[in-house]
Amino acid sequence: MRPVTLVTGASAGIGAELARVFAVHGHELVLVARRAERLTALADEIAAAGHTRPIVLPADLESTGAVAALAASLTAHGVEPAVVVNNAGFGLMGAAAELSHAEQLAMIDLNIRALTELSLTFVDSLTRHRGGLLNVASVVAFMPGPRMAVYCATKAYVLSFSQALHQELAGRGVRVTTLCPGPVATEFQSRAGFRLDGPQGLLALPARRVAEIGYRGFVRGKRVVIAGFGNRIAVALLRFVPSALPLALLDRGMGRMAHRT
Repeated sequence: MRPVTLVTGASAGIGAELARVFAVHGHELVLVARRAERLTALADEIAAAGHTRPIVLPADLESTGAVAALAASLTAHGVEPAVVVNNAGFGLMGAAAELSHAEQLAMIDLNIRALTELSLTFVDSLTRHRGGLLNVASVVAFMPGPRMAVYCATKAYVLSFSQALHQELAGRGVRVTTLCPGPVATEFQSRAGFRLDGPQGLLALPARRVAEIGYRGFVRGKRVVIAGFGNRIAVALLRFVPSALPLALLDRGMGRMAHRT
């Protein structure tokens, strides 16, 4: 079957920019997200730029059975993934005990279960095409996150799981890269319940820049890519400070951002 690059969460933000970057580098794409009209508009844009028009497969990856249905749709189109870009995910801000339990469990379904299933379902086709996985985590994967406890924990899982796969699949010729962005001005903030300004805004990068950094790191076979010099410094400093300090600072910072919405 024809090799393609599968991009989840492709309707906006980093996912849409990753799709554009992969298309520029000659990848035929399959775009996956819930909002069909956004995917269609992006597919039209990519085709108008002279690239192969992506296949659009609307899907709600939070749902049980969504990945199996997606795999069947790919087969029906005569394609199989050479690369899987796991970008779909969302976050919520607030105390875990006070936020909707159902929404937080849905976050786990999307950020962890769906990403895990997508990472493992297509290993054989990734091996055939000597392709790989680009899994999107976050700089918060390196620390617990008060007021975003479940989200930060899901990204810590993505980082740990993906690094293990990087080692396990290397012998099969499959590269696995974890992209860890810092703050990025996208729709993510509005759904999570905060906006970027202050110190977080100073560390923010445009989504296109994050996508380009992620693509370059993936092509080079890097295990972990932290987007942005400031974010790399911040993560490095975590090794040298008592764990209580970043917890307190993050709690205070998240509280200020929540009050500004």
